[in-house]
Amino acid sequence: LGATVIKVEAPEGDMMRDRQPLRNGASTSFGQLNCGKMSVALDLKKPAAQAAIKALLPTIDVVVENYRPGVMRRFGLHYDVMKAIKPDLVYCAISGYGQTGPASELAAYAPAIHAASGFDLAHMSYQEGRDRPDNCGVYVADVISGTYAFGGIVSALWHRERTGEGQMVDVSMLESTMTILLPELQTAQFPQPPAGKPLFGPVRTKDGFIMPAVASERTFVNLAKAAGREDWIEDPRFKLYPNRRANWGDLIDELEAWSTTLTTAECQAAFDRTGVPSSPYRTVRELMADPQLKHRGAFAEVKDAGGTFRVLNPPFRLSGAHVRARGFASALGEHTRAVLREAGAVERYRFAHAL
Repeated sequence: LGATVIKVEAPEGDMMRDRQPLRNGASTSFGQLNCGKMSVALDLKKPAAQAAIKALLPTIDVVVENYRPGVMRRFGLHYDVMKAIKPDLVYCAISGYGQTGPASELAAYAPAIHAASGFDLAHMSYQEGRDRPDNCGVYVADVISGTYAFGGIVSALWHRERTGEGQMVDVSMLESTMTILLPELQTAQFPQPPAGKPLFGPVRTKDGFIMPAVASERTFVNLAKAAGREDWIEDPRFKLYPNRRANWGDLIDELEAWSTTLTTAECQAAFDRTGVPSSPYRTVRELMADPQLKHRGAFAEVKDAGGTFRVLNPPFRLSGAHVRARGFASALGEHTRAVLREAGAVERYRFAHAL
């Protein structure tokens, strides 16, 4: 969003720098997460590095850290210390369970948070015949916590704009992940009888599967029209939502009697004609060739030591500003001397000893 972002890394670098795919030692996974950020390598256990960070603070609007609570205090770089140097600082701390409380100092990565938050068991409850939670390869908790951090930071900056006051933003990965469990949080308080087969699931076609999202009365009617089964609209098993929910398995069986006579593309065309929200199942490689994404300018090209690669731009557009990822991914410590020299920290804090 136009900000100058300085990423402070330990001398050995962010662990994501070693993640595949690697080209000439440069990780595109790291690049997608860190494109446009300047890299400063400092050992924050050393007093000289801590002093260098403090020297940077007068020029900084926002500090973001995701250490376990207590680590920044041991470095002498916790919020109270930084606030004393820069009173209007917005300081965002992302942790597994929040900055205070009996679980605050527990270690956390996304897979552990998925289990702790109820997300994994909630997801498993929608999978028929399953008694073991899924393996984890998509890190929902990381992304959603970062999204809430973004919202908290922007809110704090707006508060500062109006009052001149900075503040701390305390983001809990556990609570962030809980926000996507709407029905589960409510039925945990007000238990309901089992609802039958899940409403949203794959429908078999002649050559694969398709996902119709029938979430309203209108989309149910449109589904019936697409399948040539307008009798469903008055069928006592399906006419009213509670009955339709209880007999959802019967509805899907009858729907598949139609859908399995067609290819996935033919089913999609029928759903599109009647306005049923739906999609074939796509790989990410297929998705990246989508003309809609090309039209939106969804990707930016980034350059690093391994060449060029594509990363996602922010998923929103602003009518009055240019929103786009910057086209470089920094080598480890590439900007250390330049950033600290500009802050007057190289000579004052014996830069060579801070590394």
